[in-house]
Amino acid sequence: MTARRRAATVAALGIAPLALTALAASPAVAHGSMTDPVSRVSACYAEGPESPKSAACKAAVAASGTQAFYDWNEVNIADAAGNHRSLIPDGKLCSANRDKYKGLDLPRADWPASRLAVGNHTFRYKATAPHKGSFELYITKDGYDPSEPLTWSDLEARPFAEVTDPKPVNGEYVFDGTVPARSGRHLVYSIWQRSDSPEAFYTCSDVVFGRDAGGSAGGGAPAPAASAPSDGQIEDGADKSTVDHGGHGGDDHSEAPATNGPATPKAAAQTDSETDGEADDAAGAGTAPGGNTPEADGAGENLAETGGDGGTPYLAAGGAAVLALGAAVVFATARRRVGR
Repeated sequence: MTARRRAATVAALGIAPLALTALAASPAVAHGSMTDPVSRVSACYAEGPESPKSAACKAAVAASGTQAFYDWNEVNIADAAGNHRSLIPDGKLCSANRDKYKGLDLPRADWPASRLAVGNHTFRYKATAPHKGSFELYITKDGYDPSEPLTWSDLEARPFAEVTDPKPVNGEYVFDGTVPARSGRHLVYSIWQRSDSPEAFYTCSDVVFGRDAGGSAGGGAPAPAASAPSDGQIEDGADKSTVDHGGHGGDDHSEAPATNGPATPKAAAQTDSETDGEADDAAGAGTAPGGNTPEADGAGENLAETGGDGGTPYLAAGGAAVLALGAAVVFATARRRVGR
């Protein structure tokens, strides 16, 4: 083995453990927001963080800054584990008690709203990083006053819609629920609690019963119609987002855990034209991490059923990355030999 080949082999094998370590240390991620009825954060992002149109979104941006709305899909608590009421105080429900999103908690009766009717409704939740979990939807009680801070006691004690692991359709979770009788302006509060991690996501969706969202609700303040961000708007603002999607996209509906770049070592092995440096015995790189070979369904199912911190799937993903690297090395070596 030449010195050049030995150096390339060491480099290739050295990258793999580093990639695995990085994956194991990274937190699992999931992101999204309600788009039907449109959540406050989605509506303001759709209007444009730099120049929102509605008075409510202008006020929210003034309170929170624009970054909160470029990060529209991360109104979350990483370690909620179902303890929503103890972690989120009254008046902070829409921001999930995160100062970053405090503009969403502004008590006002002119938030952009979606029209909602009593009876069956198909709800849509944009999932930019889908994961297993359960949704609970609550609605405000009769007598709700949107000009006052939202409290837990403003919501009905029990959700009017609940669903576990709904099917994603075109990048959205889609599920039905029966909307109870209401009139005028109300609010739908959603909780998405992941089952493969303690992380949970929260949304406030302003709704109007009885009239078009573009009209007034019960004689109150005007209710501008809310619009959800388009796929184009989401893509255009992605470079300004600080949310780490970990490789997930809105159309990726697999249950595979997020990763932070196993493609990097793989790409290095495949695109380096100097692959002559792989060692003749580099095949060992593909078999060395045998203990980290991913269990395609078992690991994900166990986490989904019992909860957890997502560490096991990361190790599985790391094993896949290392195997991919080893395969690339072996392939390049074989190609070099055939070319002789």
